[in-house]
Amino acid sequence: MRKELEIVIENTQQRVRTTPGLSLAEVAAKFNITLKYPILGAMVNHQLKELDYEVYSPKVVKYIDISHPAGTRMYHSSLFFVLQKAVRDTLPGCNVRIEHAVSNGYYCEIEGYNQPVELPLVFKIGDRMRELVAANMPIVRDKVLTADAANLFQEMGYTDKAKLFGKRTQLYTSVYRLGDSIDHFFSNLVPSTGYLKVFDLAKYYNGMLLMVPRHDNPNEIAELVLQSKMFDIFQEHKDWSEIIGASSVVSINAMATTKQSTELIQVAEALHEKKVAQIADQISSRREKVRLVLLSGPSSSGKTTTAKRIAVQLKVNGLTPHIVSMDNYFVNRQDTPLDEDGNYDFEAVEAVDIPKFNEDLLRLMDGEQVEMPKFSFETGQRFYDGTTLQIPANGIIIVEGIHALNPKLTAQIDDSRKFRVYVSALTSLSIDGINRVATSDNRMLRRMIRDYRYRGYSAQDTLSRWPSVRRGENRHIFPHQENADAMFNSSLLYEFGVLKTQAVQILQQVQPNVEEYSEAQRLLNFLSYIEPISDKEVPPTSILREFLGGSTFSYR
Repeated sequence: MRKELEIVIENTQQRVRTTPGLSLAEVAAKFNITLKYPILGAMVNHQLKELDYEVYSPKVVKYIDISHPAGTRMYHSSLFFVLQKAVRDTLPGCNVRIEHAVSNGYYCEIEGYNQPVELPLVFKIGDRMRELVAANMPIVRDKVLTADAANLFQEMGYTDKAKLFGKRTQLYTSVYRLGDSIDHFFSNLVPSTGYLKVFDLAKYYNGMLLMVPRHDNPNEIAELVLQSKMFDIFQEHKDWSEIIGASSVVSINAMATTKQSTELIQVAEALHEKKVAQIADQISSRREKVRLVLLSGPSSSGKTTTAKRIAVQLKVNGLTPHIVSMDNYFVNRQDTPLDEDGNYDFEAVEAVDIPKFNEDLLRLMDGEQVEMPKFSFETGQRFYDGTTLQIPANGIIIVEGIHALNPKLTAQIDDSRKFRVYVSALTSLSIDGINRVATSDNRMLRRMIRDYRYRGYSAQDTLSRWPSVRRGENRHIFPHQENADAMFNSSLLYEFGVLKTQAVQILQQVQPNVEEYSEAQRLLNFLSYIEPISDKEVPPTSILREFLGGSTFSYR
């Protein structure tokens, strides 16, 4: 009889003993482990594993469902696979391309289909997806030689995927099989299609929208919220990538390794500058009325640099911009609202002294001299030191902050006097068509580098805070993004190559004994497919300099 081993099950705080060789699914069944939603996988010694993983030595196990970020990725990636098979079954020779997240779902296009995507076709593909889910088909993971995987994908016509694997240094690679469909995913997948009951497929612009479960109630499909401005900015990014010839990781890697990175940087930065100038021109064209520019965006989107670059372009147009910090209008600490746990909620719009903020802005816009407040984060109190501000006739105020697009913030100011700008790093870059690069990963890597360089935080610190940051964005920023008069996409097609060198060194410091280790390994795996690009030719006014250092702008 084999010696029993100990498993620590974090979900129930149990220490159990069992025979070696049981799968995670068998362990969960044996010890009656249940979660609010179906178990999708587990963190084993802080590394994500699928339910068929067999336990042969003592482990610490935490089972996860769709409410866990890793579980959400598993569910969504598995849906991509089902959609891919449904497209191939319906349109032989065609493939789905997952473009970007928008409208509470994922916008997808069909490669190899040279006709308009009409509603009957979307219905047909959606029905095929439902058939695959109802059949509860197993999703099987195989380990194959990386060279064999590259050859397999080359034979299937997946040139980009074959090139990626041709560069891999790992001897073995995972491939997934769903019936006769074979693919590779950067996320783990669920055990079978029967886990994927909550989804829908809708026609959306020139393609389809894959609708996924709600974050707060995964038993329901997230409501389709039309985001036409967000969609347009993603499409603009796609157009830019085609102009540069860098629509995938493979094409960007090719530029990095053939010394074309200089041109890639120059064109990407020129496109940024052109867009900033266009936004400044829009503001200037309304100079007779507009006296206030409100700029918002999620964490690490480059809001501060964007505000400064818009200010420069407004000066070119003959205006005199003045940046007013919303931070100086925080209410005193004792008046700060509390969250549901009784802690200070510094991210709530009510944490700002809205009446005083509006009063001062209106006076400034009318040309009055105003004594400007300061706020001490050490004491939690507002104070005045005699600093005054007066806006000339050709002056314009720029306010940057997370609540800038929230109508509550400037409710006393007529909309005709405002111009709203939304900034975010909205990458539509694809690794290989089916594996998209998440916009939030782009921003997280930026923040991690900045936190490490300037705030003394480790990668573990940044990763542990990120879920809270994301919750704040969902609550305070994203609901108001469509209020913008203009959107600026701060992502740069070359930036992952530049971020890689610093990010890898920081991520490698995350130790296996902490929860954040799994997320660090996921990001390291993604970055392993990116060719490094030197930052020496990144200009000092670039968005990236806000995070990497070396900017000519002051951030104090």
